Amino acid sequence: MIARALLLAVLTVAFAGPAEAGTDWAAVATPAPGQAEVIGSAAAGCLRGAVSLPLEGPGYQVLRPSRNRHWGHPTMVAFVRDLAATAAREGIPGLLIGDMAQPRGGPMASGHASHQNGLDVDIWFRLTPRRLGRAETEAPRPLGMVRYAALDQGAWTPDQARLLELAARAPEVERIFVNPVIKREMCRAAPAADRAWLAKLRPWWGHDEHFHVRLACPSDSPDCQIQKPFPEGDGCGAELLSWLDKPTWPAPPDKPHHQSRPLPDACASVLRR
Repeated sequence: MIARALLLAVLTVAFAGPAEAGTDWAAVATPAPGQAEVIGSAAAGCLRGAVSLPLEGPGYQVLRPSRNRHWGHPTMVAFVRDLAATAAREGIPGLLIGDMAQPRGGPMASGHASHQNGLDVDIWFRLTPRRLGRAETEAPRPLGMVRYAALDQGAWTPDQARLLELAARAPEVERIFVNPVIKREMCRAAPAADRAWLAKLRPWWGHDEHFHVRLACPSDSPDCQIQKPFPEGDGCGAELLSWLDKPTWPAPPDKPHHQSRPLPDACASVLRR
């Protein structure tokens, strides 16, 4: 009985406590066995049956592989590979893939409050026509697209715009977080007759060096928490203007993540199995 009480105390700290839970999840190097399943939300969730994105493939490379954050639900891995292949066919240089999720999802010790349930990926705006060496992928050099309150015309090209559009048009994508200045540029350039996909581009602080893709809950995951829908329309009007009234550059510095939301009860077995 004493041992059981101690175990329950440990789980209470890991799943309801505020702070260091992310270190527990980061310490697990392999996925939880079982059929792929997304549990909970991007900011309070986990992942069973995750698959890893190969560190490189046609049209892409994974950044900072030593972090072991290149895992996701199978639909996420398929999305990244399909997007990279489509971009390559259109002549867009190689994609650099940032953080996805940890092998079992869950909170990360640093860098993100989201990316917990295997449906998120950061894709860098920096594009590269050559293969990066291991030292470069472990310490990559980002390329910002925004300077002060304007688009950096020396960095932004039609390739970045087309890549963002390709991602937004993918039916499995629910939303994409971008710097408000980038959203403004995409709104400006899109034709009047074809703008529905712009609604998926959601303005958010930072996100000038990468865009953050989030997929919709897959059909095999009844415990995946569906996000609140965003307003109707393309999001290029008053909503965007309200964001542009705020500081949009530089991105706020990373802070250690402190998990404030309790994880779903099912995540206890995902972590401990």
